[in-house]
Amino acid sequence: MGSSSAAARLVAVAALLVLLARGGEPVGLWLPPPESGSGDLGAAADRYLTRDEHWMSQTLDHFNPTDHRQFKQRYYEFLDYFRAPNGPVFLYICGEASCNGIGNNYLAVMAKKFGAALVSPEHRYYGKSSPFESLTTENLRFLSSKQALYDLAVFRQYYQETLNAKYNRSGADNSWFVFGGSYAGALSAWFRLKFPHLTCGSLASSGVVLAVYNFTDFDKQIGDSAGPECKEALQEVTKLVDGQLQSGRNSVKQLFGAPMLENDGDFLYLLADAAAIAFQYGNPDVLCSPLVEAKKSGTDLMETFAHYVKDYYIGKFGASVASYDQQYLKNTTPAESSYRLWWYQVCSEVAFFQVAPKNDSIRSAKIDARYHLDLCRNVFGEGVYPDVFMTNLYYGGTRIAGSKIVFANGSQDPWRHASKQKSSDEMPSYLIECKNCGHCSDLSGCPQAPSNIEGDSSKCSSPEALNKVRKQIVDHIDLWLSECQDQGHDKEPSLGSRWGIATL
Repeated sequence: MGSSSAAARLVAVAALLVLLARGGEPVGLWLPPPESGSGDLGAAADRYLTRDEHWMSQTLDHFNPTDHRQFKQRYYEFLDYFRAPNGPVFLYICGEASCNGIGNNYLAVMAKKFGAALVSPEHRYYGKSSPFESLTTENLRFLSSKQALYDLAVFRQYYQETLNAKYNRSGADNSWFVFGGSYAGALSAWFRLKFPHLTCGSLASSGVVLAVYNFTDFDKQIGDSAGPECKEALQEVTKLVDGQLQSGRNSVKQLFGAPMLENDGDFLYLLADAAAIAFQYGNPDVLCSPLVEAKKSGTDLMETFAHYVKDYYIGKFGASVASYDQQYLKNTTPAESSYRLWWYQVCSEVAFFQVAPKNDSIRSAKIDARYHLDLCRNVFGEGVYPDVFMTNLYYGGTRIAGSKIVFANGSQDPWRHASKQKSSDEMPSYLIECKNCGHCSDLSGCPQAPSNIEGDSSKCSSPEALNKVRKQIVDHIDLWLSECQDQGHDKEPSLGSRWGIATL
């Protein structure tokens, strides 16, 4: 280890010690997208453009030239809209879950307008793209955003050669554009940053490019999105649950359908996520309407919230109670380890510790930094901690020095505070403002769960707000593809606009 690297790690460790010295504050979990849940939201057959699997051989360790091991990486392609052979290629990055196909969201609409091929590789380790049969901590050392970015670069080159062979061409290079949402949105921005010669531009939908230890803004946004009455009701529920646990009444866990969570912290973490999901995925009324009504009528608030948790979060949304159990997170079988995988990335790279403000917080103060770091140690062993300092040093955080990256965020989404919200000429950033505009609403529409075919905007409380941002995104894609074409990519005749796209 070099001296500069050692110094950086000392800074990171010092930051952790400062966190703990402050006594810690509440944190939470990055929730998986609805597609990865087991519930019945968005179960329509036409939510995928394709589910036909393709495979390529991928390098295990891109940073060790003497390690020649490979693994099979799954990907998907959809060519129905492709203006062959010279149309653009839209690469949609799958993130922290099993990739089961190419979703029929607003990306499909844009692909049709631009005559683009759609391709989507699965993130290493997730789904069927696991390099190992046992996901021990030792075997997880190749799971990182850095390795994933090189996977994308290799895939991009591989698929371009596949296209050239398909159309009997040699040395041709289509114009590529990269898309991603959430963590994959960050990967999309980082791919353009690190491999600008391989893409004409990127869309970072709810792209969380800033790794954060004390993510207090997450909880603040939940409160703002909830509004005064719902926020007060949620705070009262938290106080009631804390009181029950403090007095040793574990029957409260049974009320919420989570008696298996012996660790109080794991249980409280489940409740914090259950509340957050309503705002993150654009369903605020599902949570707030019954809570506000219960508070006004004097109905038991805790029972009302428990009904929401069991019926909506665990039932319809498909959240796994077991995934909050630290013993479950130790499971090293690939088919059972999707939550373990994301926790490893949290614990080793990005943190996103959803720490509550010292005052006026919604989530329980018992979920503090100590709980989070203890979880990392308990699940993965000593020495695994989020090196946030190095992550932001490597990518730049919200000071990312890239170009031709468009950021889009929903106004109610708590994750937007880890995204780049300040706009610039080279990296425009747009905020979609409406009551139910949440995570990745530019691609998914409103609400974000259940799935909306083609990212339907009609159910947004302000469809015009979303449609305006979508037009701005399309204009940037049109411009940047045109500039890419002018720099030597295959020519495509103009059909009324730079890429012959129809009016959206």
